[in-house]
Amino acid sequence: MAPTGHPLLAVRDLSVTFSTPRGTVRAVDSLGFTVEAGRTLGIVGESGSGKSVTSLAVLGLHRGAEVTGSVALEGRELLGLPERELSRLRGRRMAMIFQDPLSSLHPYYTVGEQIAEHYRVHFRAGRSAARKRAVEMLAEVGIPEPARRAGEYPHQFSGGMRQRAMIAMALACEPDLLIADEPTTALDVTVQAQILELIARIQQDRGLGVIMITHDLGVVARVAHEVLVMYGGRAAEQAGVDELFTGPTHPYTQGLLDSLPRLDDADDAPLRAIPGSPPSLLAPAPGCAFAPRCARAAAGTEAERERCRDERPHFAPYGDTARMTACHFAGAVQEAAR
Repeated sequence: MAPTGHPLLAVRDLSVTFSTPRGTVRAVDSLGFTVEAGRTLGIVGESGSGKSVTSLAVLGLHRGAEVTGSVALEGRELLGLPERELSRLRGRRMAMIFQDPLSSLHPYYTVGEQIAEHYRVHFRAGRSAARKRAVEMLAEVGIPEPARRAGEYPHQFSGGMRQRAMIAMALACEPDLLIADEPTTALDVTVQAQILELIARIQQDRGLGVIMITHDLGVVARVAHEVLVMYGGRAAEQAGVDELFTGPTHPYTQGLLDSLPRLDDADDAPLRAIPGSPPSLLAPAPGCAFAPRCARAAAGTEAERERCRDERPHFAPYGDTARMTACHFAGAVQEAAR
């Protein structure tokens, strides 16, 4: 991939809305971020925060949604491209590992056939060359006896092997950007570690830009260079992984970190949770989306609580680094975290 002077991926002011019988759902609201080649951006947040909707918008996979803003791949705008052009970019330049490999792999075709077909579509390769590529990719992702296993069906693979097969399919055409949507969900801890190590190794070998979407901060700490925290379809905080874990500036980020189990907790210590529920996206609050659940707002003065309820905080630079935050009281939150 030749240098272009542009980030690998630049998302600016991205909004995704859906019309429903109950009203308009603003699933993503004015979101922006960049991904550089060879770097991993972790996107974290509770279910319903807009993580997966964002990834599908990047790939142009939403149907029936209004998508506005800008999504640029090495400076080339993707929003508004004809479907045929987007289809050529998906798989060839951008690829995605979906959350559930069993439902993503077709049960009636062998794993090798599915990887080979993906390769043939983008490179117009013959059947023999595509079959060879499928076996090579299964070997690269660590599946033993790849030539034999290429002839087996998805139900004959374990959960970890199915996820490896999905990675093989995603990388068969050597894309520049890989989006991994909860790639370790429902896998045991040992297999999770193997999958994350595999993605990290392939990224290092190929210089991929990676977006890792997860609700698991442990995964983020292990693989990400930067972290974007989303809440209610909006960006709450973005920082380098070390900055985020050592000094969060948003109460929601602090709540996520507090909910992690600690080694020094007693065996019978209850897990800590953020009280309340995520906001409705049908009628977004005029102020901070997290205000109804925010301990910092609740402990503030009446004027501070009113500001949190009624004035939406800007997602703006904080401090002398590239960190961004959307909290009226970021400094106080960070000081309390330390």
